[in-house]
Amino acid sequence: MKLLTSLLLIASAAFAQDLVARGADVYVKSCATGYCHGLKGSGGGAPRLASRGFDEAFITRTVRSGITGTAMPAFGTTLARLDLAAVIAYVGSLNGIAPNPALAAMLRGPPARTLPPEAARGRALFYEASRGFARCATCHLVDGMGIAVTDAITKVPANAAELRGVSATHVATATAGGEAFPALVLSKGVTQVKVYDLTIAPPVLRVFPAASVTIQEGSAWKHASATQSYTDAELDAIVAFLKAVVQ
Repeated sequence: MKLLTSLLLIASAAFAQDLVARGADVYVKSCATGYCHGLKGSGGGAPRLASRGFDEAFITRTVRSGITGTAMPAFGTTLARLDLAAVIAYVGSLNGIAPNPALAAMLRGPPARTLPPEAARGRALFYEASRGFARCATCHLVDGMGIAVTDAITKVPANAAELRGVSATHVATATAGGEAFPALVLSKGVTQVKVYDLTIAPPVLRVFPAASVTIQEGSAWKHASATQSYTDAELDAIVAFLKAVVQ
């Protein structure tokens, strides 16, 4: 009986480490950006998450449903079930909460999808944290991870050249206070306008009184400027990844 108890404790500890480690990886790829939370739960554009005294219920509800009226999105509909559980466990660990053993079944869920070697390489490049804000995942949510600054990718370019030359017709020109800048419009209300400013990476969420900003279709911004950190061979690998996962 003592041996069984010891084995269960060892298995539980291993489960906790695996789940938190997976959650840390998801967090880095989907949450730790300049306009969201910082690394290891530090503050960034969004508030600090570490050592805040959050309980598990609050963390779960916030990660799943987001926070209305803020840039905090609902990950319950974009992250795979296991990744959702893992990032909740990771944020919980930053607040002294041990992973819930009931999540073990999720950790033992269906095996991860196996990608061809070139697509697997492209996936790693797409989310590569060492590139900082120059990675594709800074603006794109693909395969359950990344930041959905722009619309979901529905048409995959054929090669690196097409990927660099992707049309930016969805990018507008916003003018406020005499300053014009390329912008992705999130919402245009009667009293308020929300846009992502694409002047620098990562895009900055800006909110203006509706009367103080004008929006014109079209912009000089080019997608090529967002792919400069990649070689053509790397972009070809990313194309292979997108072809494998974009439905």
